[in-house]
Amino acid sequence: MAGETPHSGPPYGPSHGAGGLLDSPLKLLSGTIVWVGCVFVVSTIGYAMAGWPLGDAAYMVLLTIYSVGYGEVRPIDTTFLRMWTIMTIVLGCTGMIVLTGALIQVFNLYQFRRLLGLDRMQTEIDRLDSHAIVCGYGRIGVQLAKALTEARHPFLIIERDAAKAEEARAAGYLTLPGEATHEETLRQAGISRARVLACVLPDDAANVFITLSARSLNPTVQIIARGEAPSTESKLFHAGADKVVLPTHIGAERITELILFPATESMLGDISEVGTIKRNLNDFGLDLEVVTAGDRGALTGLSVGEAERRGNGAFFIVQIDRTGGQSIQHPGEDVRIEPGDLILLVVRGSRLSAGAIFNAPQRPRHGRLFIG
Repeated sequence: MAGETPHSGPPYGPSHGAGGLLDSPLKLLSGTIVWVGCVFVVSTIGYAMAGWPLGDAAYMVLLTIYSVGYGEVRPIDTTFLRMWTIMTIVLGCTGMIVLTGALIQVFNLYQFRRLLGLDRMQTEIDRLDSHAIVCGYGRIGVQLAKALTEARHPFLIIERDAAKAEEARAAGYLTLPGEATHEETLRQAGISRARVLACVLPDDAANVFITLSARSLNPTVQIIARGEAPSTESKLFHAGADKVVLPTHIGAERITELILFPATESMLGDISEVGTIKRNLNDFGLDLEVVTAGDRGALTGLSVGEAERRGNGAFFIVQIDRTGGQSIQHPGEDVRIEPGDLILLVVRGSRLSAGAIFNAPQRPRHGRLFIG
């Protein structure tokens, strides 16, 4: 998940995340305590079976496994008692050595966690609700983090590359080091409470696997996945993605728009409210576009009503700016489109096809002017 370079090897191999490493000392400690407890109980029963009072038997076992060396409570004068004592020494003392080591590891672990602030990070993650999870801190991940921060939307970044994770933390973003293809990492990121998950890795296979895992862990989460190859789009949808973004396709479409419709950038670029308006329109599958009526454009000379009918519902006109400086907002159906007019459209469907209607040339037919 390191930046924009696809990593080598399988994206969902054995876990190397922080969770497994940090949990192992606790597992060792709990297992050793169970072992020592079992040795204590079994050894005490053995001495009791040899005729010792239960209190003396338990005391003898404690002296033995702790290697105190106070001497025997009662004489060890039979073969059974000697063999039983040897077993208690070997198993009990070995368990106590391991237990001591496990305790030291646990103490060091919590000091280490406190030093790195891991407990604080997990506390902040646990507080998240209806948040966004961004898988990958590459070029797209960086831009997503900035945009979500500006929008004040709670989010979490999952990044497996240590350098990238540290970069994200240094930028002030809540970051979980780990492999997003592992279900345990997604659980730790609060996938069950998340509203949306964005898979923006440059590795299509990893994005497909993350989508599968996330969908199985939270059937209601909205999943937006990135795809590099066009053939990956269908795989991501089958894996459970709600929306698939192909950056290469979007980039080519954007460049085409700038070439064909440069008026959009000049007319809308400096309006501070346009970003909010466009986002609200996008929620309804609409967008804003500005086209210039050419001298011999297909719709030049038509009324607004005729132009909208010619578009067959692909757009409707909300503003016309004349070359002389006149601006007509919410023009009526009888307003004529003149050459050089800047026309603000609310577009439904493909913006390119809607703009192309205005840019199509007029064609003569049977001696008459045929439009479109």
